[in-house]
Amino acid sequence: MDSVVAHIVGHIDPNPTAPLFVAIQGPQGSGKSYLSAQLKQRLSQPPHSLNVALFSIDDLYLPHDGLVHLATQEPPNPLWAGRGQPGTHDVKLGVEIIRKLRSRCKSVELPCFDKSLFDGEGDRLPSGAVIDSPVDVVILEGWCVGFYPISPEELSVRWNGIWREEIAKLNLPDFLTKFDLERVNESLKDYTELWSHFDIFIQIKPVPVQPYPSQYSIVYKWRLQQEHNMKADNGGRGMSDEAVKAFVDRYIPGYVFFGDIPPFPTRPTWSGKSLKLLIDDERRQLGVETM
Repeated sequence: MDSVVAHIVGHIDPNPTAPLFVAIQGPQGSGKSYLSAQLKQRLSQPPHSLNVALFSIDDLYLPHDGLVHLATQEPPNPLWAGRGQPGTHDVKLGVEIIRKLRSRCKSVELPCFDKSLFDGEGDRLPSGAVIDSPVDVVILEGWCVGFYPISPEELSVRWNGIWREEIAKLNLPDFLTKFDLERVNESLKDYTELWSHFDIFIQIKPVPVQPYPSQYSIVYKWRLQQEHNMKADNGGRGMSDEAVKAFVDRYIPGYVFFGDIPPFPTRPTWSGKSLKLLIDDERRQLGVETM
């Protein structure tokens, strides 16, 4: 934590004309939301006393009616059957918020998505937190933050190669067509404008020490832990273990096809100013690398 705080503070302009924009990416259950909240707390307190805006890519999900429209359009795409994958976010809203924060508008309202509404399908709330200007640091966190579209040739290589391997390793249902992924890939082109505003990229990278069938097996373990912890706190309300697996199954294609960060297809604005936090199965930090 200290190294991340120092890294961010070290990149703040002493005479800023805009906030420092920080993107945080990591797989589900890796601790990115916890890290983001801790960073906001540390940066907001003395000796830094910075005004920090924090929101999640999840808060940019389309409203419920938009998600339903996306899920029911023809031909149907199983990756858009619910929120999560690229294509289910209101990217224009995200860019609009970032531009307002950059221009130091008097106050900016951050969106908030409530995942408990509509029997867990979720909906955007009518209002969110309002942050006053000037903002010193903006943090955006999310599982697919920094995902870029890949070339049609690379998509074909992964479709015929690593994707087939992961289906076997993770016992995945063969529920996708190549066209489904091509549509998600196309939607990622809109996200690149959002990523272009960020100055620093922080990636939480699992390096499991235990043998697993797949490099993505740890995502199932961590997401299951999250569900068990939630059910222990709320009297047992939540998904079964089987439902958690089905839930994570729908995210795995995003990791396989778009989640190998870096290398990036183009040189991002944060190149050379970013960190990779290496963690083990229990989320203990193993090291920090610059990228």
